Amino acid sequence: MQIRGLIWLAEIVEKIETKHHVKQNEVREVFNASPRFRFVEKGHRRGEDVYSASGQTEPGRYLIIFFVHKKDKRAIVLSVHEMDDAERRIHEKK
Repeated sequence: MQIRGLIWLAEIVEKIETKHHVKQNEVREVFNASPRFRFVEKGHRRGEDVYSASGQTEPGRYLIIFFVHKKDKRAIVLSVHEMDDAERRIHEKK
């Protein structure tokens, strides 16, 4: 899957920074480091489905990013959180 840019909604940026303690640059690092993509669910608009991207930041933090993959190859970030132990084991097996 190719991601050509990220779309940030102000309320999502605030949520991921305050609730999950994740910075925007960490999300960019995961997308730039060949993350593992997984289909999550059909989107509300045809051809714009929800996916997750899992990977590591440059310092080694494991994150899961949920996003809508737009037709123009950009991603609308919906949520981000640090992987729990079970999610990390699944990520490391693949």
